[in-house]
Amino acid sequence: MEEKHIRKIADELKITLKQVAAVALLLSENATVPFIARYRKEATGSLDEVAITSIRDRLEQLNELDKRRDAILESLEKQGHLTPELKAKVLAAETMAVLEDIYLPFRPKRRTRGTMAKEKGLEPLAKMVFEQTNFDLNKEAEKFIDKEKGVESVEDALAGARDIIAEWISEDQQARADIRSLYQKTSQYVCKVIPGKEEEAIKYKDYYDWSEPLATAPSHRVLAMRRGAKEELMVLRVIVNEEDAVSILNALFVKNANPAADQVKLAVRDSFKRLIMLSMETEMRLESKKAADEEAIKVFAENIRQLLLSSPLGEKSILAIDPGFRTGCKVVCLDKQGKLLYNDVIHPMGAEAIRNEGIKIAAWCQKYKIEAIAIGNGTASRETEAFVRTIGLPKEIHIVMVNESGASIYSASEVAREEFPDYDITVRGAVSIGRRLMDPLAELVKIDPKSIGVGQYQHDVDQTLLKRCLDDTVGSCVNAVGVEVNTASKQLLTYVSGVGPKLADNIVSHRNENGPFESRDKLKKVSGLGGKTFEQCAGFLRIRNAKNPLDSSAVHPESYEIVEKMAKDLNCSVADLINDSSLRDKIKLEKYVTETIGMPTLIDIKAELSKPGRDPRKQFELFSFADGIKEISDLEVGMELPGIVTNITAFGAFVDIGVHQDGLVHISELSDNFVKDPNEVVKVQQKVKVRVLEIDAPRKRISLSMKKNSGEGKKAPVNERQHQPARPVSKKPNTPIEPPKSSQNGKNLGSLASKLTFGS
Repeated sequence: MEEKHIRKIADELKITLKQVAAVALLLSENATVPFIARYRKEATGSLDEVAITSIRDRLEQLNELDKRRDAILESLEKQGHLTPELKAKVLAAETMAVLEDIYLPFRPKRRTRGTMAKEKGLEPLAKMVFEQTNFDLNKEAEKFIDKEKGVESVEDALAGARDIIAEWISEDQQARADIRSLYQKTSQYVCKVIPGKEEEAIKYKDYYDWSEPLATAPSHRVLAMRRGAKEELMVLRVIVNEEDAVSILNALFVKNANPAADQVKLAVRDSFKRLIMLSMETEMRLESKKAADEEAIKVFAENIRQLLLSSPLGEKSILAIDPGFRTGCKVVCLDKQGKLLYNDVIHPMGAEAIRNEGIKIAAWCQKYKIEAIAIGNGTASRETEAFVRTIGLPKEIHIVMVNESGASIYSASEVAREEFPDYDITVRGAVSIGRRLMDPLAELVKIDPKSIGVGQYQHDVDQTLLKRCLDDTVGSCVNAVGVEVNTASKQLLTYVSGVGPKLADNIVSHRNENGPFESRDKLKKVSGLGGKTFEQCAGFLRIRNAKNPLDSSAVHPESYEIVEKMAKDLNCSVADLINDSSLRDKIKLEKYVTETIGMPTLIDIKAELSKPGRDPRKQFELFSFADGIKEISDLEVGMELPGIVTNITAFGAFVDIGVHQDGLVHISELSDNFVKDPNEVVKVQQKVKVRVLEIDAPRKRISLSMKKNSGEGKKAPVNERQHQPARPVSKKPNTPIEPPKSSQNGKNLGSLASKLTFGS
């Protein structure tokens, strides 16, 4: 463990050396982030998961930098270029960009104009010119004419010398640092549609002739422009003012006013236009793409977190319907544990069919003691909902619209085939809809998070970084809620701290072969679950109705002895301590502080005793959309509607108002006050009231507002039966290309942009 890394991270994150060192040590021992955050607060000074993850990621970045540093030092030594001064520079480099700048002059390179000029023997002339002393330039250049080598004239000799000088300039560390700074501060993104592709690129219409500063370009616009360029519909470049760049380089390399200096000036301009400009553009594009990726992934991960932690209905008998016109509606009945009891297909088309199918549903509800009906929010969902509401079911049976985004991916997956080998994909999809209502987290972990539909350009970002961040997020949610080990699926167990896919499979196999686990201690009998793994996972696994009541709580087994001592000191049992708040109030936590257990852990233990194993997710609430509003054609400007936030982006929030197409509340319409981050105002699945601002039916765009002081809107009719909760996400998630408000420099850069070609 590098002490310099510990110091650097502590300084960057504004925390103590002890905290960083403790996290680094725990990570080196393969402790997980949720475990460290929950059960090692004394060591870390109560750092949360965000801080611990930041330390982990920064340590990995610094280690990667060290690996590259070592490789460069080894290469320089083999080449015979490693001097004490050069080694000191390499060791002092704090970023990958600086490290690569130092190495650039020594990097093995392909044959270039500069290397060809050196092969012609022109390097001595280049050195003479670069020094810019007073000498007869043409006379000295004549000495290097060699027709056999292709140097036919004085101009050939000087051109070759300039090629060599241009490469020296482009490889100069200070020059690259100064030009990089210019790009970071003043460069512009310039985007133009390719002539003739205007119609094909209509979704990028706002970017047909667009420019804005790279430094302030928001992530969603960067990714939208890059997507247009990738589809070869747009030209996208990163440019700076050429004269500003040349001026910076002249200040560094032009040392005199004579013919030699004039040659250096020519080499400077050539170096920038031919070598530095493209190199820096590539670097800036990659740098801004990385920043855009990180922002988009952050938005996506937060949306996923809010969706995974959305309120579960709980253990209820469910009748789930996957709506459909052509093939009918697939219906399944599930018991309280989500087990499939029955499946069928109904065709509620026509008065007589509706009557007959309604009788069937009523009979199934009675036979299987149905407590709620889950309807997938895809095509014909509102029609199916209206049909179900006419059956005359008991009021106790709630009718719920449920997000089915990704259900088709699950139903065709190996996971679904393993769960339901004897059923087709339509049955599997309906089962998934019903289970999502019971417990969104337990069901959604079976689906690739990218397919859930709450992201922003998730297919355009760095997929490795995205997967890691989403895995972190899902793991954080699973461990925050806790997992009932005797009913959890293999996929859910996989995300438990310290478990993983292989051990999750072993746990399920052991459970199937030996029956349910009676205590946490019995987990040690699972193949591959050793002491270290038990330490990592035990606190997050729950065993309902275990002999020891602590086994169903978040109290870690390593702390059982302390709880038992608390109970003994109060002359009661652990169960009494859990059930009687007056007994808990008598606990003096200071008495139980030890060298390893401090007040943070003791406070957590006492809090857990008051709510052992309680689900931290909010209680399920019912909700209904406006009655009679089912299609975009039903909307009117000014109409006020209830809705559910389905997706949050950097530029606003998408809201489901029950018309199969989410509307956008732009960030400027989220509140009467200034909003910097939409997450400060709304959360995924939050119930909101919106006003319709604009309807663009051909493009399927709906503009909404949440402002309270924007005038009286037309009230939409509300369903009298207020028993329908929100569907979390619309079936067809928006992949928004948010239009820029106005071009910043489009006109003055237009002529230059028209000459630009595709970048990488």
